[in-house]
Amino acid sequence: MKFTTGDGRAMFSTLLIANRGEIAVRVIRTARRMGIETVAVYSDADAGAMHVAMADRALRIGPAPAQESYLKIKAILDAAAESGAQAIHPGYGFLSENTVFAEACAQAGIVFVGPPPAAISAMGLKDRAKALMAQAGVAVVPGYLGDDQSPETLAREAGKIGYPVLIKAVAGGGGKGMRRVDSAGDFAAALESARREAQSAFGDAKVLIEKYVTQPRHIEVQVFADTHGNAVHLFERDCSLQRRHQKVIEEAPAPGMSAEMRAAMGAAAVKAAKAVNYAGAGTVEFIADASDGLRADRFWFMEMNTRLQVEHPVTEGITGLDLVEWQLRVAAGEKLPKTQGELAPNGHAIEARLYAEDPQKGFLPAIGTLEHLNFAGEGVRVDTGVRAGDAVSPFYDPMIAKVIAHGNTRDEAAAKLAHALAHTEIAGLNTNAAFLVRALHDADFLAGRIDTGFIPRKLDTLVPPSREPLPRDLAAAAKFLVSSRRQDVCGGDPWSARDGFRLQGEARETVEFSHAGKRLAVQVVYGRDGERFVVGDEVVAPSAAAVARLANADIALMQGGETMVLSLYDPFTASEAAGSATDSVSAPMPGKVVQIFVKAGDHVTRGQPLAVLEAMKMEHTLSAAADAKIESVEATAGDQVGEGTIIVRFEKAKAA
Repeated sequence: MKFTTGDGRAMFSTLLIANRGEIAVRVIRTARRMGIETVAVYSDADAGAMHVAMADRALRIGPAPAQESYLKIKAILDAAAESGAQAIHPGYGFLSENTVFAEACAQAGIVFVGPPPAAISAMGLKDRAKALMAQAGVAVVPGYLGDDQSPETLAREAGKIGYPVLIKAVAGGGGKGMRRVDSAGDFAAALESARREAQSAFGDAKVLIEKYVTQPRHIEVQVFADTHGNAVHLFERDCSLQRRHQKVIEEAPAPGMSAEMRAAMGAAAVKAAKAVNYAGAGTVEFIADASDGLRADRFWFMEMNTRLQVEHPVTEGITGLDLVEWQLRVAAGEKLPKTQGELAPNGHAIEARLYAEDPQKGFLPAIGTLEHLNFAGEGVRVDTGVRAGDAVSPFYDPMIAKVIAHGNTRDEAAAKLAHALAHTEIAGLNTNAAFLVRALHDADFLAGRIDTGFIPRKLDTLVPPSREPLPRDLAAAAKFLVSSRRQDVCGGDPWSARDGFRLQGEARETVEFSHAGKRLAVQVVYGRDGERFVVGDEVVAPSAAAVARLANADIALMQGGETMVLSLYDPFTASEAAGSATDSVSAPMPGKVVQIFVKAGDHVTRGQPLAVLEAMKMEHTLSAAADAKIESVEATAGDQVGEGTIIVRFEKAKAA
């Protein structure tokens, strides 16, 4: 079935998606439902990716680095020409808010599924956008938007505004190039870091300074406009749960939002869109002062994202709409499918971003293979671009999936989402699943007592220390091994089964595991009624954890969003580990060394920064794990290093 526009013209028949991962998959699904042929593009790193397999056609656009593929305008347009695509959907990120790309599409006679280039340009730089909004009568956060970018001027303006302040990249988003500064003494270092990250991520080091609201709620409004002068808002989303200014959990509607404030914020968002002659999907982001509850006179414009947002599924959840279909219809020249009076929110929706990262190590992104992946999708929506066996590479965002739950109430949605995340099984990579489950169960979250400081305040609770294996964990791992042996028996020959069968009495076997350098034993007792598992002197029932065998023969136990990995005890490996010491700091992933803080001969203390590594478009500080003396520095600023490359060596402690 081919969809047509409102005036009977045929919708474009071929759509190229200039993106990757879950958003490419999500666009493909809607386009397929609308009878539109889809064309995927891919880099060398994504040749076997899910979006490539799903599309009707796929074309290679370059090597793995985004600058040589997904950010390469000529390669995208060449692919569109080769495939005969009449339209390009940019997704989000990459070229989605690139004015040059939107203009190049127009020049090539290809429909850009997004706003006009002039609207992208007007809202693309935060300082210009704020000035424009102020002229349009939309309240903006107090701050400095000037062209004088000297450190002295910026520091002086920050002092005038009053600490704490926020340094923000004018061309940025996603928390990149953003730093909170609490005192004048910290300003210079924060400014240098923000500029460096902004230059790397956006090619523009310019920043603005704005007042940091001490109890802020990050609330944004989904807007839609067509080319016929119509504009509506699709209500608000609360994105206050953030880490390093990156959204973690989003929901709609915002907790505690009154009808008066919803109307005021929605009207301000529509006014912002009309001020730039907007068309298509956009999001107007506001900061609200929640120190005295949400009030209609206590919110300010922050920025406008001229694209579809990562968190758009929660809006779809409460409206029942397909926002990608709306995008395609508006891009084809149709009027908006509904008027403001025909729109109303229904129930509550919450989205959690499931990342490959290690919360125990400062949420350091994880790279590697998803050896085991099973989403608990009953009653929830899972937007993903990966499958079991796929790799999370160092080249792109480490998101595994977005998991979205809808309920009649906020409590119902939160319970559904927490249950789904707790029963999702992932092994091969560390994830933030258990962290998300704890956040969704938190009493303050459930009571709606949230702001952008929620995660930093509760970090010790949300990310507790790593726990040791419990006896029931060892029993579950041993039970898995015993069951695996039975399944491996050739031809089902019972006499070959390693199941401890005896005509009389019981047989015992000791299975040994290692975890975090510790040797752990469980006895398997084979009896007529099956196996018993003994740890110490106690008979232990195996836990209900899901269990999987990894490629290196380790055993992964998955329960409650946590994945614990046990290795079969190897005395030779243990001996080698005992004889080695941590005498260096290495790169935890491939990246670029951007700063070195120490030199040979320096004495450092535990936690002291040693170097800064840029990886996955973010900066990561490498710190000393203990008091030590620097023996040598093995890298210099500007070096591209691989995972495991030694950056700093310490002098070994002398024996007493």
